[in-house]
Amino acid sequence: MNAGLSRRALLTTAASAAFAGAACTPRAEPPPPVSWAGAAHQRGHRLRAGQPLPTAAVQKNAAVLIVGGGIAGLAAARGFAAQGIDDIAVLELEDQPGGNSRGHVLAGMACPLGAHYLPLPTPEAHEVSDWLHELGLLRQHLGRTVADERHLCHSPQERLFIDGAWVEGLLPPADPASDTAAQYRRFAQAVAALQGSQPGPRRFALPAHRSVWSAEVAALDRQTFVHWLQVQGLNDERLRWYLDYCCRDDYGAGIHTVSAWAGVHYFASRHGFSVPGESTGESEGVFTWPEGNAWLVQRLAAPLAARIHGGRTVLQVTEQRHGVQVLAWNEHTQQAENWTAQQLVLATPLFIAARVLQNPPEALRQAAALLLHAPWLVANVHLDAPLLDRPGAPPAWDSVRYAPGGGTALGYVDAMHQSLRPHPGPTVITAYHTLPANERTALLAPDPVPWRDRVLDDLAQTHPDIRRRAQHVALTRWGHAMAVPRPGVQHHPALQALRQLRGRVRFAHADLAGYSVFEEAFTLGSEVASPAPVG
Repeated sequence: MNAGLSRRALLTTAASAAFAGAACTPRAEPPPPVSWAGAAHQRGHRLRAGQPLPTAAVQKNAAVLIVGGGIAGLAAARGFAAQGIDDIAVLELEDQPGGNSRGHVLAGMACPLGAHYLPLPTPEAHEVSDWLHELGLLRQHLGRTVADERHLCHSPQERLFIDGAWVEGLLPPADPASDTAAQYRRFAQAVAALQGSQPGPRRFALPAHRSVWSAEVAALDRQTFVHWLQVQGLNDERLRWYLDYCCRDDYGAGIHTVSAWAGVHYFASRHGFSVPGESTGESEGVFTWPEGNAWLVQRLAAPLAARIHGGRTVLQVTEQRHGVQVLAWNEHTQQAENWTAQQLVLATPLFIAARVLQNPPEALRQAAALLLHAPWLVANVHLDAPLLDRPGAPPAWDSVRYAPGGGTALGYVDAMHQSLRPHPGPTVITAYHTLPANERTALLAPDPVPWRDRVLDDLAQTHPDIRRRAQHVALTRWGHAMAVPRPGVQHHPALQALRQLRGRVRFAHADLAGYSVFEEAFTLGSEVASPAPVG
């Protein structure tokens, strides 16, 4: 053996040979079984069926009624309960609460159906921070906020497949003397300049409505991100691929669709943009669990369990002089229920709120017409053993393939990455695809096989043995996964007006922020519960 050849180099060479052999001699593997899991879109589509409303067979009452058991709805219920209001009911379309933060179990292993991590909260997200302190995820130590490392993402956190190998991190590597690296630096400088250094409220805060809105920030919201990049002379392929990936990951649409405000906010609301090897700033930690943000949902919903009524499709909401009436269909008993409440919170997407609320305010009509929602496909794939890997960085929690030519895939996360088992074994990987709006109808087709094949074909680009290792694929379709922050959405008067309403009917949903992240939904839900409801 060559004395200069390290054991790592030898193993890498062997892995490369094994990968090449697998790629050159494909075997016809039987496709793994596939099934739909999660969102019951048929229930929601009752609203557009055009059928006459049923007559209620059951009468129920509540002081506060919340329609929608996602993060915003659960946070609102928590807020009302904290005021000492006990008579609260949450009506949730699905059998379990959590919205797109729900989880699943596949082959005995927990995995996410949607949102799968939570960054450490910024100072402006104090409601989130306070709750994380209650859970013990954050604590004060010597005057500093410290996170419980057991729940932070374990290393290695992220990797990118590019130029035939895996590299650490998701930003494509670049020679320090290259034009790519120079554009990385220029983008970092532009973000830092827009962030500003003045004390006090920031231009880019999270939640966004606690930002300082200025003429400079407003100008960003009037143009697409790609237009702003072009004006800045930032046209490098690798930089643009990375920025497009970040926007699709957080907003459901890329740089040609989202506003420049959204593109800058992604970085400026947290720790800016870091150039590899040149940044001395704080790295961003994230909380994550095998089941993703369902871990948080379980702890948010547990104290409210007796107040959450799953399998309720709300058909109509009518505000009256002395209260609010809600007609709901009980999916379990197949009966209509009439709920009466003194206070109502519509914690649903705004286009749903506009459909069920009789005589909706003009602000709701405008907001519902303003927002477009991105469809998503989430695929949980049960593997009986680790996948054959390419050379380079070792398996990480989040693995992404560099694909500048387009595509819908956002990579995959490994549900067992957070486990402490001493050796690799069976696992579930969760692959994410953000889809264009024109694929929404196809996504609702009953046959899951074409979508399974699309997911596996993409994964085979980096793991040619995926069909041999895959034992089952559970697909979750989100027809309206998240609002897309297009130009003109942020700071729109209609969204501001809905956030400020404090009548018998109030609104709480991430749609009010114009984009969908946990911090926005939790904060908006917490805020709508204060002041106390109208008596």
